[in-house]
Amino acid sequence: MPTLLTAAACAETAAHECVSDDALQHLKSYKYSSVDKSLISRYILKHYWNGFVELLPLWLAPNLVTLLGFCFILANVALLEVYIPDLVGPAPSWVYYSFAFGLWMYSTMDNVDGKQARRTGTSSPLGELFDHGIDSLNCTLASLLETAAVGYGTSWTGAFTALVPVLPMFFSTWETYHTHTLYLGYFNGPTEGLILACSIMCLSGYYGPEIWSTPLIKYVPSMEDYLGTMTFRELWVPIILATFFIAHLPACVVNVARARRAQNLPLLPLLKEWTPLVIFVAATMSWLGSPYSYILKDNHLVLYCLTMSLVFGRMTTKIILAHLTRQPFPYWTVMLAPMIGGALIVNHPYFTFSGTALFGPVSAQFELWYLRAYFIFAAVVYGRWAHLVITSICDFLGINCLTIPTQTQQNEKRSKPNGVANGTRYEFEKGRKD
Repeated sequence: MPTLLTAAACAETAAHECVSDDALQHLKSYKYSSVDKSLISRYILKHYWNGFVELLPLWLAPNLVTLLGFCFILANVALLEVYIPDLVGPAPSWVYYSFAFGLWMYSTMDNVDGKQARRTGTSSPLGELFDHGIDSLNCTLASLLETAAVGYGTSWTGAFTALVPVLPMFFSTWETYHTHTLYLGYFNGPTEGLILACSIMCLSGYYGPEIWSTPLIKYVPSMEDYLGTMTFRELWVPIILATFFIAHLPACVVNVARARRAQNLPLLPLLKEWTPLVIFVAATMSWLGSPYSYILKDNHLVLYCLTMSLVFGRMTTKIILAHLTRQPFPYWTVMLAPMIGGALIVNHPYFTFSGTALFGPVSAQFELWYLRAYFIFAAVVYGRWAHLVITSICDFLGINCLTIPTQTQQNEKRSKPNGVANGTRYEFEKGRKD
């Protein structure tokens, strides 16, 4: 009986996580589709990527290329903790240059992994999941480096800078789920946005991060009547929000609307699929914005962003997996629960009348330990889930995740009933199209 119960529980988990045999069957017919309108990608960076991939050894697996790129970001976050723990600085110039170099190498690896997959004949749907899953994890971490580069610290502006990239990432993922195509516009985050971020980091390395909080009239004295004492920092949030709400979000909605109209389906019911992001944003604003919270006051934004990297990473990667396996849209991840809990705990005094509170405002120490526990919980849950998904897909397709099988291993896999080696050919390219 225990064995039967265990088997039933495993089957239920597999179905819930989109890795049941019925769900994985759709991987065999999956075709990758993308549109990249960036002129810089098409006419400049394309040649750089084609040349760079030739430097990679043929034994290097495409997913390992992606992972190595992410390691540059993790190494930079470690440097940040050592040299700019307050996210203000200034740090030695080479630290800011290393941020730019690490972000550039991450982007390079992210763009050549698909080309490496073609070179080695190891393209598979797992590549897209792994690639965009790492992108989701990187959202808050790369922006955390930018927060330190512009010296905004653990202020509201600093927190906004570190966390705002989750908005375009979520909606691009939502758009891909419904259109089955990854759209990158003429000006997009992975190309022009990244070049801009690297440029900002280099300027901080040369002039120092204080230039982003210096009155603009210092650089354009003739505009004193119009600029007054305005700094770039005051323009930062409006520029980012305007770019998102004017350029990115409408394009995503229009593309999804076209796809739904082609199927004679309504668009409005899909708006409820924004629920996970609404919860994420509302909980973040309630938690960090509470006057009873000490995360920003006591400089714990790095730990918060590391935790949110895992939470948001699972949220969007579940959508990508559901897209690959043609499963219903995932509205919820258990990793959001402690986030809601944290927001409620620090705002507890708001929900009680005077003299009726079960406890007073939580202490800074309690909130810090709660956040630490949340990080550990998120790391364990994400790690177990990632292992389950990756091993399930690898076993089903008969492929390896981080290594390229030898000729002997390939011959053995040809005898398996499932897998790429058994006659299933994927019209798929891991990563971005040329």
